[in-house]
Amino acid sequence: MLRIFAALSLIFCIALPAGAQNTSDARGIEGVIASQIDAFRADDFDRAFTYASPSIQGMFGTAERFGQMVRQGYPMVYRPDELRFVEQVEDGGAVRQKVMIRDMQGGFHMLEYEMTERDGAWRINGVRVLEAAQVGV
Repeated sequence: MLRIFAALSLIFCIALPAGAQNTSDARGIEGVIASQIDAFRADDFDRAFTYASPSIQGMFGTAERFGQMVRQGYPMVYRPDELRFVEQVEDGGAVRQKVMIRDMQGGFHMLEYEMTERDGAWRINGVRVLEAAQVGV
């Protein structure tokens, strides 16, 4: 399994997509995602909720409901062992950031974060777990 992770990491780190964002946008987006995951690690759902877009905040209403959804639906995000930012692509105005996460049991997951910019700040507008076929080498 470690060899597969190493191969995936190497492939993803070497190939940068043609539609990648500029460096400052990439750092801003990665910073928002990392900050939200740090808040989850600390069980600070109020802070984690601030990194969600207004539409996500409206969907869940409270930080507590948002935290419950993450704990139940995205345990790899709630308690990751390791994360790696893989590629970032702009697609028709939407920015998508792929993140490889290793969970506490050693399993690997590829997630795609949809990002939106509001008032000069990046916010997370959705996360989806990619199918295994989309993670292949």
